[in-house]
Amino acid sequence: MTEAVWRAKEHSPSHCSMNSQLQDTMKIITRFAPSPTGYLHIGGARTALFNALFAQANGGEFKLRIEDTDRARSTDETVQAILDGLSWLGLKWDGEAVSQFARADRHREVVDALIEKGAAFRCYCTAEETEALREQAFAEGRALRSPWRDRDASEAPDAPFVVRFRAADSDTVIDDAVQGPVRWGAKEFDDLVLLRGDGNPTYNLAVVVDDHDMGVTHIIRGDDHLTNAGRQTQIYQAMGWDIPVFAHIPLIHGPDGKKLSKRHGALGVEAYRDMGYLPEGLRNYLLRLGWAKGDQEYFTDAEMAAAFDLKGLGKAPARLDFDKMSSINAWHMKRAEDARLTELLWDRLEGRDDVRLDDQAKVWVSSAMKVLKERAATLADLEDQTYFLVRPRPIEVTGKAAKALKDDAKARLSRLADVLRDTPDWTEAALGDVLNAFAEAEEVGFGKVGQPLRAALTGGAPAPDMSFVLAVLGRDEVLDRLNDVMD
Repeated sequence: MTEAVWRAKEHSPSHCSMNSQLQDTMKIITRFAPSPTGYLHIGGARTALFNALFAQANGGEFKLRIEDTDRARSTDETVQAILDGLSWLGLKWDGEAVSQFARADRHREVVDALIEKGAAFRCYCTAEETEALREQAFAEGRALRSPWRDRDASEAPDAPFVVRFRAADSDTVIDDAVQGPVRWGAKEFDDLVLLRGDGNPTYNLAVVVDDHDMGVTHIIRGDDHLTNAGRQTQIYQAMGWDIPVFAHIPLIHGPDGKKLSKRHGALGVEAYRDMGYLPEGLRNYLLRLGWAKGDQEYFTDAEMAAAFDLKGLGKAPARLDFDKMSSINAWHMKRAEDARLTELLWDRLEGRDDVRLDDQAKVWVSSAMKVLKERAATLADLEDQTYFLVRPRPIEVTGKAAKALKDDAKARLSRLADVLRDTPDWTEAALGDVLNAFAEAEEVGFGKVGQPLRAALTGGAPAPDMSFVLAVLGRDEVLDRLNDVMD
């Protein structure tokens, strides 16, 4: 988001009582903790947005942690893809991004502390023994309990081991800010592995240690992590650490109500960028994908910053709706500055071999932007709407447009060119009058004038009213394009 948006909290109205109470008692710190998979997918982008907005709404901090313990997938390129995705979306994090892999020594330090407290133990079961114990536990309707949880350390063999957490013998309960109270019976959690046989920390341990050390007060994430919250709560309790507020949001479903797939939108944010969505449009859409404030659909960044709270998060899965996404983006297209849209459009046009990208063409696009952006839902639409301005000469006229130039159409265009050459007032309103008067003088319907004129000037590409097209292109370009089709 822009710097102005991040300061919007200073000028926003008072927030809901829950947020105010939280702000009075603690500094709110949220985090986004993606695993590098090559891109920032749409669900992760929404999670990051919610965390950023909640911190912003409460004068807190939004931090970033890259959970890069999977070294095979966590390359510099995949990490950079996430950073680029967040940056394009306009989400700024406070401080430096934290590498989870780089904190492995700290994770092992906490494991030692848990062993010292009796909350963790070394388990010497072989893989075969563990599998047999797991099958027995499953048959008895409970989670795995290692026989080493209660054995004396003096009995330990000189053999490889893992370190396991001593699962609680009582129920575990959290009060989730979205899901409400959630309870797990003691038999549902096994003795969780904290350190693998190679000494590397596991996910649930690393997350707890990192969140504690980063001072995270609120964890907003997908509800696929809900069970992890129960496991992690036990680790917090064993260490005597404050437990963050959990808020588990339902995952995004595809338009068909099923799990999101690449076919139905499970793409990186760069794909939405390439489809022509503005970052502020996508932010607005993601905000409404699982969060609501009454019936309000459209939000400026300042309004998002002022309005967001946890009460607005819903329990039902949200469905990706491309029509709604385009509608919201269209609203932001209309509000965007013309100069910015021109530059964004120019970036999209570069590399195409069917356009002219000289200074004159850019002037035409810039002067037409105020009108053309009203007709476009995305930058891709805008690219289509402006194509008539950047088509290289001579313009190729084919298909349906070419039919408009048959019979006596070219002769009529020749006479129109003479009229336009001598037209003193080259403004949209005056040119509209000229075209109407010419059709009357020719004793034909306006279509007999407008259709061949549109074909000659645009090649059949989408374009506004012909009087606007004439005014934007200017006298010289119009006459040159007319001469091209009459040669």
